[in-house]
Amino acid sequence: MTETPAGAGAPRWSAPCGTVIGRHDGPVDRATGIRYARAGRYERPQPAAAASSPVHATEPAPACPQPPMPFLDEIVGSNIGDLPQDEDCLRLSVTVPAGTPADASLPVMVWIHGGSYAAGGGDAPFYDPAALVAEQHVVVVSVTYRLGLLGFLGNGEDIPANLGLLDIVAALRWVRENIAAFGGDPGSVTAFGQSAGGDAVAHLMVVPQARGLFRRAIIQSAPFGLLRGRARMSALMAATAAPLARDAPLEQVRAVQQRVAQAAVRHGLKGQMPFGLQYGHDPLPAEAELDTAWREAAPHVEVLVGHTTREAALFTARIPPLLSRMQHPRRARRVERLLITPFTRRLYGRGAERFAQRHAQAGGTGYRYEFSWGVGRNPVAGAHISELPLLFPGHDVWERTPLVEGHTWEQVLSDGARLRRAWADFARGGTPRSDPRAGLRVLPLTGAASSR
Repeated sequence: MTETPAGAGAPRWSAPCGTVIGRHDGPVDRATGIRYARAGRYERPQPAAAASSPVHATEPAPACPQPPMPFLDEIVGSNIGDLPQDEDCLRLSVTVPAGTPADASLPVMVWIHGGSYAAGGGDAPFYDPAALVAEQHVVVVSVTYRLGLLGFLGNGEDIPANLGLLDIVAALRWVRENIAAFGGDPGSVTAFGQSAGGDAVAHLMVVPQARGLFRRAIIQSAPFGLLRGRARMSALMAATAAPLARDAPLEQVRAVQQRVAQAAVRHGLKGQMPFGLQYGHDPLPAEAELDTAWREAAPHVEVLVGHTTREAALFTARIPPLLSRMQHPRRARRVERLLITPFTRRLYGRGAERFAQRHAQAGGTGYRYEFSWGVGRNPVAGAHISELPLLFPGHDVWERTPLVEGHTWEQVLSDGARLRRAWADFARGGTPRSDPRAGLRVLPLTGAASSR
C-alpha cells in the first residue's frame, strides 16, 4: 500500500478528543496511537483530556513492556514486530475505508488482542485490519492495554487487580464518545478478540461500567477451561512479585514477571496462562456469581462464540518429539486422539458450548462457530490462532508461517475474504453463514446441550 504522510492532504477528523490528523494508506485511512486514557504505574486509567492542539496520529501505539515470548515468536516471526515498548501505552488506532465521511455511520469493530494477558500489542503487524476494513466497509479500532505485572497481577489491596481490563473499558468509552467523528456508529459496536482477547470480551459482558458500550461480542478461542479456581495461583504470584519496588525500572519488571510466571507452573494447566482476570475484584463479580452475571447480561449482547477444531495442535507442536509424530500420518492420528482432540475440548470447546447454551437459555441471541480451515494440509492447521491470517492478512506477515503451509497466498486471501465477510455480517447485525472454503461452521444458539 502507498502511504501518505501527515500534511495538507492527510485525513483529518474533528472529534471530541481533539483534531486528529492521520494518514492515507491505500484503500484505508488510519489514525494510529491515539491516547484514550492516562495511568501511572499500578493506577486506574483516567480519561484523557481533549487535546488543545492537533493530534498527529501517524505512529503505531507502543506495546506494553513485556519479556520475550519465544513460543509465539517461532510461529509468527515476531510477537510485536518492530513496535516500541512503553509503559505509557494506553493508546488505540482507528482504521476506516479511505474517504469515509463523518456521517457514514459504519459498523464499528473493536479489536482486543490476545497473548495470554502477558504479550502482544494492538498494532502488532499480524493484526493489520486493512483488508477487513476495505472489503467490508467497517471501522476497526485496535486497542493496546496493560499486560502482565503492570496490568493483571494486583492483589486488590495496595495494587488494584484487573487494571488491563479497566483499560479496555476506558477505550470503549473513548469509542462511544469519539467514533462518530471517524464515520463510525457508536450504537453499533462489536467487541471482538482472540484467546486472552476473547476472554476479555466475554468478561466485558459482566462489567457494569461496560454495559451499553458494545452491542455485539465475537469471542474467539477463549480459554474457558482455565478460568476457574485461580485464586491460590494468583495469590502465589502476587507474593512472588511483592518485593518488587513500585518504581522499579522496566528491565527489573520484565525479569520479575518471568519469575512470577515460573512460580505458577506448579499449578498445572492454569500455570501455562498465569496472568489473567481475578474475580471478586473491581470490576468483576465473585467467581460464585459469575454464571448469574452472564445470564443477566445475555439479553443485552448478541454473541458469536467459538473455537478452532485443533486448538491444542499449536501447543503440542512446541514439543519436538510430538511435532515429529504429527508430521507422519499414522503417528499423527495417535497424537490427535490422545492429546489434540481431548485438550482442545477441555480447554476451549466445552466451555464455548456451555457459554453459548447458557446465553441462549437466559434469553440471549447469537451463534456458535467452529473453524477448521486447512486441516489436513499441515500439522498446525486448524490450531490456536489459525484464523488470524485469514482475518488480518497483513502483507509479508503470515506468508512464511507454518499456519498457512499447503496454501498459496492467493488462497489465503480469497478464503479469508469469506471469513472476514462472516465476521462483518455479524457486526452489521446480519447472519454469519457457514462457509466450507473458509473452514467455518456456524450454528444458531439454542438452549440445548451439544450432542458432540
